[in-house]
Amino acid sequence: MTEFITKNKNIIVKCDCFDAGLSLDCGQAFRWKMNEKGQWHGVAFGIPLTLSQSGNEITFYDTEPEAFEKIWKPYFDLDRDYAAICKRLEADEYMKQAVGEFPGIRILKQEPWEALCSFIISQNNNIPRIKGIIDRLCVSLGNDLGGGDYSFPDAETVASAGIEALAPIRAGFRAKYITDAANKIASGEIDIDKILNSDLESGRDELIKIKGVGEKVAQCTLLYGFGKVDAFPVDVWVRRIMAEMYPEGLPECTNGVRGIAQQYLFHWRRNR
Repeated sequence: MTEFITKNKNIIVKCDCFDAGLSLDCGQAFRWKMNEKGQWHGVAFGIPLTLSQSGNEITFYDTEPEAFEKIWKPYFDLDRDYAAICKRLEADEYMKQAVGEFPGIRILKQEPWEALCSFIISQNNNIPRIKGIIDRLCVSLGNDLGGGDYSFPDAETVASAGIEALAPIRAGFRAKYITDAANKIASGEIDIDKILNSDLESGRDELIKIKGVGEKVAQCTLLYGFGKVDAFPVDVWVRRIMAEMYPEGLPECTNGVRGIAQQYLFHWRRNR
């Protein structure tokens, strides 16, 4: 059950199965930081946000109701019943352990272009360096929002700037892939809306037309950027999980929500 309360300029969400820290800092998004007050601060869809959590109450500070409905409710997947999903996944022995320890992880529905670009940058990389490259990209080509915040530059801006403009972000070999993705998105060769309304296989086939985008980056983009919760990214940890626990494939209880199941399993196995 999720309850929304407006108090002064803040919106308070009472919600089960929601751990803000786990969701924002588990490797699916790269623009959130904890401040000196223990609050989380970041930018999504060009809007800065600060939030904090106490128990099952999450406070969204200085948030307009319209922005909350349009951006933050879908971003944090607040209309999905994660408690029901966790209960369903408990039919499997390993999934029961994973959701029992980390029931608060939610899939963030990010802006598709940002997710695509972020996971191109994530290839053969570690999280601190990914965050650094993305921060430099936003400062270099994004809009200054004030207070030290910058928007994520859109594909058109990155395409117009060209690969030379990416030198300061120190992305290495990934720069040519970022540029190719930006050019294909900006020109309409890769249609975001088409992918949004397509099935998983068709969306994947579109994304891998981009140089440097393989199966993993495509699946991550579909899951974290398009909200396709049955997408199933496989990295070294998930490959290990599949070999050790599910050599015959994921259990039936994960059908339709394999991406959510994967996130629970990934975090649980990595922290065992």
